[in-house]
Amino acid sequence: MIVTSWSEFTESAPRSATIFARRHAATGNLCLLATLRSDGFPRISPIEPRMFEDQLWVIGMPRTTKFYDLARDPRFCLHTATVDTNVGDGDAKLWGVVRDIQDPALHQRFAVDLFEKSGFDLRGQEFGHFYRADLQSASAVEVAAGHMDVTIWKTGESERVVRKH
Repeated sequence: MIVTSWSEFTESAPRSATIFARRHAATGNLCLLATLRSDGFPRISPIEPRMFEDQLWVIGMPRTTKFYDLARDPRFCLHTATVDTNVGDGDAKLWGVVRDIQDPALHQRFAVDLFEKSGFDLRGQEFGHFYRADLQSASAVEVAAGHMDVTIWKTGESERVVRKH
């Protein structure tokens, strides 16, 4: 089973989802996207994924190599941008596959919402790729006095926490 909606993920993995959402917001939506290049090596690219209509969307500048990577191999890892070596505010990673959703009405609703929330205007434009992230697993890290909690989640399972001292 693949989790396809953000609300299903937040219900199944509340701790991981909370940490991801907190770090995503703290960086102004900036994350790092890992894809696989055509030669099989990993690629890391900055991206600003957005939650919209109960889904997590991986959308950005058209005709970039990260989107060619995803068109060829839909697997990804999305990592919250971390600059604090002490990981004081937590850290999270999401794994899954993307699905290219070609729905012009959805694209325009997204563009209107983006404009209303950020002022960035994509209204009326066509989207070559419009990737919905279907989540399959996640991990999150929180550091507290004397220990680190690593939360692990996989589709169909409950979150589990591994405490490291």
